[in-house]
Order: sequence, then C-alpha cells, then structure tokens
Amino acid sequence: MLEKIKNLKHSVSGSKPQGSNERYVVALDIGTEYVKALIAQINGSDARIIGVGRAHQGLGDMQAGAIADIAGVVANCDQALNQAEQQAGVSARTVVIGIAGELVKGTTITVRCTRKNAEKPLDIEEVERIIRIVQEKAESKARQQLAWELGGKQVEIRLVNSALVGIEIDGYKVTNPIGFQGKDVIVQLYTAFAPLIHIGALERTAQELDLDLLAVAAEPFAVARSVIGDNSGANMNAILMDVGGGTTDIAVIHDGGVQGTKMFGIGGRAFTRSVGREMDVDFEQAEELKLGLSTNKTPEAKRENVEQALQKTLGVWGKGVELALSEFDQLDNLPQKVLLCGGGSSLDMLMHDLSSTDWYRSLPFTKKPNVQHIQPGQVVGIADKTGNVTDHTYITAMGLLRVGLDTLQQELDSPSGSMRQKIDKMLRV
Repeated sequence: MLEKIKNLKHSVSGSKPQGSNERYVVALDIGTEYVKALIAQINGSDARIIGVGRAHQGLGDMQAGAIADIAGVVANCDQALNQAEQQAGVSARTVVIGIAGELVKGTTITVRCTRKNAEKPLDIEEVERIIRIVQEKAESKARQQLAWELGGKQVEIRLVNSALVGIEIDGYKVTNPIGFQGKDVIVQLYTAFAPLIHIGALERTAQELDLDLLAVAAEPFAVARSVIGDNSGANMNAILMDVGGGTTDIAVIHDGGVQGTKMFGIGGRAFTRSVGREMDVDFEQAEELKLGLSTNKTPEAKRENVEQALQKTLGVWGKGVELALSEFDQLDNLPQKVLLCGGGSSLDMLMHDLSSTDWYRSLPFTKKPNVQHIQPGQVVGIADKTGNVTDHTYITAMGLLRVGLDTLQQELDSPSGSMRQKIDKMLRV
C-alpha cells in the first residue's frame, strides 16, 4: 500500500521516486498571443529549465488577458506542454499558472494596529492575527475598487498573492517582530486579488490538462519575484513593465518589496489592430507589417503608414503608463530603473519612446529613467539548460517558476526557519 502511495505521488507531482530531493515544476504562462510552458527541475533552492514549449493562441481564446474560451486555451496549453515534455524527457504534473487582466488588483496596504498591552512581547500568534486584519482590509479595498470600476456590480474575488513588505514597531523597522515590545505595529503587505470567474477558468484549465495546481500568481508579481529572488535584505528599486498581447502589467519594487501592481488593457494586439485599420488589412497581415518594421521586411512604400498607425496607439499606451504610475502616490520618488519584458515590448518604437522622449516629466522621477529589457540571465535562481530561453519574452514564465520555487521552499522549511520564511508561509494561499 505504501508503494502505491509513493507511485501516486510521483505521477501527480513529477517527483523522482525514493531518495532524491529533485522535483519538477511546470510554469504555464497563458498569454493573449502565446502560451509558453517551461519545465524546470527543482533541486534545493535552484531550478534548471529542461523543457520549453510554445503555442499560438487564437484571436477568440483570450480577452484582455483573461481566458475567453477554455476549450481553445486547453488545446493550446496541451500543445505547448507536449513540446516541453518531449524536450525534457519527463511528464511533470505540478504547475504554476499566471493570471493577468485589468480586474486583477494588486496593491500594498499599510495598516496601523494599536496594542492594548505595549509591554507584552509580540509572539507568532499575535503577528498572524495582525496580518489577517491587514488582508481583510486589503480585500475590502479591492472589492470597493472593482465595484466602482464595474458600475456598482459586486464581483466575487479571491486572494491570489500576498507578500510582506515591511513591519515597524513604534516607528522602528524590524525584520523579525517576535519578542519586541511596543504599542503601535505598522504592517505593509502586498496583496493581489482576482475575480473568482477568472481563477475558476484557470483551475478548470489545470484540471483538463491533468495538472496539480501548486499556485496561481498575478503575473506582475511573478515578474517582480523573478528579479528580487530570495534575498530578503535586497534593497532593489525598479519599475517592471510586462507588455503582453492584451494587457500591460506594471509592478513597482521599492526597497526590495513589491509596492503595488497595476494593469491596463493595451498590449501588442492593440498595436496590430491599429495597423489593420490604417492599412485596411486583416489581423494576420497587420501583424506581419508590424513585425516587419524590426526585420526590414515591411515594404518601403508602406513603412510610413505603418509607423503612423503605431504612433497613434503608442500615444494612448504612453498615457496608460503615466496614469498607472501616477497612482503610486505613496512614494516620494519613482525608481530610476525601468525594466521591460513580454512580446509587446519587442516593438522598437515603444522602447525608443520610453528611452528618448520626456514622457516621465509629469511623474515624480528625480532624473531621466534608465530603460532596458530584462534578460533571462537576470532571473534569480533559475538557469536555462535548453538554450531556447533567449530573450525577454520568457521572463514572465520564468517568474512563475520563481513563484513555484518559493512555494516549494516554504513547504520544505523546517520549524527553525527564519521569521521571514514563517510569515511567507503564513501568507501562502
């Protein structure tokens, strides 16, 4: 009977049987334009990518970053997974799936809790109660925001990600609050909530693919995790922009913590559609004309019209970026480093606009920001052994692997782990 249980666990998790610390995790980046599947071999605190797959999505499969046709998306995911499994030589069953879209709400909320007995040292139970209070307030705020955006309609939501940003006791910043005395405890917590209908579609997709869902992660949070890694003492400051096919997801990292995430519904497909309208061609032809600007395959006679069409949408996209960043008003200054990923950021005009214009003048930057793509080599703790993960378009999928790695580490942590690890485990959903 014990052997049957071990075999069942192996078939579900993709783990090596008996005597091995290695496990396998799938990252499934279900984008508007492409599904990307990465299979990684997990050994301790590191991951090695051993399988890569990619499949094109149909025009009706996704809508604004969310699944619109479950059957179509499942078929595309299956195709990408098969490619990755053939290359890896294993059939991994444990998956982390990303979630995006304008209705995914991620923010850092700050809550002050006044203790009745300031002389009593804080213990883990009290810290847990405080964090639950913060999460409840964050959920209430997310519900109100969604109701306002949907004209008063109430939507069921679920917590997707939660991460500790910082704790202060009587104005003193601490990394481990246990044992401290004090009256006022201030907790900063990043939370991301998503509509239940979107999460349900992802859960159904995993079920149809016979995958064990380890975690669902807000994609901008996953990208942030990819560059922060497991260094709790990191003081990184950066703006991350994931420009996908249907949405642009923005995360702001301040002192190594995710300050918040914003999303708006303009991505690569909006640029393609603008070319289609201007040139009076179908979506596929418009996509070829758009991509051909970078490869010099767009006919010279059509380049000017294509560029004019893209410039119009680029102006709207830029306003979306400015509006999203203006909402981080709790920061005195925005980070100077702007890091981009996603297929939509491959557009040369977009990178040139961010690097060369004065779009940042109306925002609280102290100087002109430095703009660059995130490269796979910058992702902490994840190495590519296939040679196929070559550019910024795979960063989101790598970030999902990072979330999977974090989650597995929290499962394996011993009772003697750090306080930060215990709080992270407490926050897992």
